[in-house]
Amino acid sequence: MSRMAAFDTKASPDECLASGEYPLTRRDLSEIAAMIYADAGIYLNETKASLVYSRLSKHIRNLGLGGFREYCNLVSSPAGAAERRDMLSHLTTNFTRFFRENHHFEHLRDTVLPGLIARAKTGGRVRIWSAACSDGQEPYSIALTILAVLPNAADYDIRILATDIDPKILAIARAGAYDLNALETVTPQMRKQFFSQTSVNGREKWQIDDKVKRLITFNELNLMAQWPFKGPFDVIFCRNVVIYFDEPTQMKIWSRFATTLDGGGHLYIGHSERVSGDAKAVFDNIGITAYRYTGKHAGGRS
Repeated sequence: MSRMAAFDTKASPDECLASGEYPLTRRDLSEIAAMIYADAGIYLNETKASLVYSRLSKHIRNLGLGGFREYCNLVSSPAGAAERRDMLSHLTTNFTRFFRENHHFEHLRDTVLPGLIARAKTGGRVRIWSAACSDGQEPYSIALTILAVLPNAADYDIRILATDIDPKILAIARAGAYDLNALETVTPQMRKQFFSQTSVNGREKWQIDDKVKRLITFNELNLMAQWPFKGPFDVIFCRNVVIYFDEPTQMKIWSRFATTLDGGGHLYIGHSERVSGDAKAVFDNIGITAYRYTGKHAGGRS
């Protein structure tokens, strides 16, 4: 099903789909959906009208605009390029937590890491990618899992790449300072060993230790754009992301992950997601939303 098929082309484009301070018409929503689809592959239909209204209406007021029509005109113009980028930050969802879907981290620790660590100890490289890292809790959870079994991991060629499309959320990730309630899923031992209390703008925060940060590189990346690396990666985490894409985009992403993973590499995805399309032939489902890539790359490691 195409993205535009979700919009009733016979219905009035001026019909109000959500209202409050400003009306959000079908035409407004269709234009916003087309832009965010083109920019990030995110699929919005008319059922998301209330979400779009709640995420953007206050921002429109802060910009001093008269409503969604003026806003659409702005973000679709060359002069509104920065605002269009900001629109993406407003409309993307960044829910995450430490050790979310913990069975993935248990599988990583018990099944995947022993072989990777053995390779690292003989001089080999290990690369893990958190492909939609949000505010950093996922890649930090990966690093904490590694440090729990290899405390001096930074002494070896073990690195985690953490990427996200939203530069604002990446700034939070790089800072690595969290409210106490964010640490509810971190064990007391890990909290004591790898976090310290601090104050940020007068608020109590828990700062993650530099020994954890040293394993991670944070970079901005749009999964729909060209990827500025070849890999291969041994492990990819991309969880609860492709659920926001339409089916053709999902199949494209799975295939791109397949070409970026090393032979025998692992892919962890969200609980509501399934590998689809041609990529199904090269991924073995080995657990709850855990997959093993069965292919091999010509030329080996890059």
